[in-house]
Amino acid sequence: MFPLGKAFLPGSLLMVQIFEPRYRVLVHDCLEMTEPEFGVVMIERGSEVGGGDTRSPVGAVARLLRVEELQNGRISVVAGIGRRILVQQWLPDNPYPYASVEDWPDEGLAVVDPVLLGSVSDRCRRSAELAAALGDPGVDPTVMISDDPSLATFQLAGLAPLSDFDRYRVLCGPGAGDRLAVLAELLETVEDVLTFRMQR
Repeated sequence: MFPLGKAFLPGSLLMVQIFEPRYRVLVHDCLEMTEPEFGVVMIERGSEVGGGDTRSPVGAVARLLRVEELQNGRISVVAGIGRRILVQQWLPDNPYPYASVEDWPDEGLAVVDPVLLGSVSDRCRRSAELAAALGDPGVDPTVMISDDPSLATFQLAGLAPLSDFDRYRVLCGPGAGDRLAVLAELLETVEDVLTFRMQR
């Protein structure tokens, strides 16, 4: 397991430079696996370095896509974020964090109101465009959104200029319809804040 200070959503990329020895071991261990995967969860309180943090119970599986040893002693990692997981129990570190987890697929049918999905998609893209115009980093309003409603809700949460705690709220939505409703609610505040900033 790799606790991090961000909420990573299915369909997104994890790009990180690793310097802490125990996580270097994690990467090398993953490279020896048939399926080079590890779990990622958000740190709710505390620091990424040194342990002693409070970790969220919901996370996702990251699959290694590229690993590069850097001259400064760090490891550059690119991983794709896939299926959602739920932590059942944290186990002793050895040397990096371990946990007993289970997959958390969508609950119920992956059916959403297409009108609401279209509306939320348009609002997310407009919000991303406003945030980009305001110079906010890491916002790309041109991202393509999947036709799969389940994946689309995660991608829209990644597109919209949300906080990590708000993205985590979306991650915790039991099904696609739940996540879409959370997104619609969160966008109310996001749009108000962006409009205010544009008028200053």
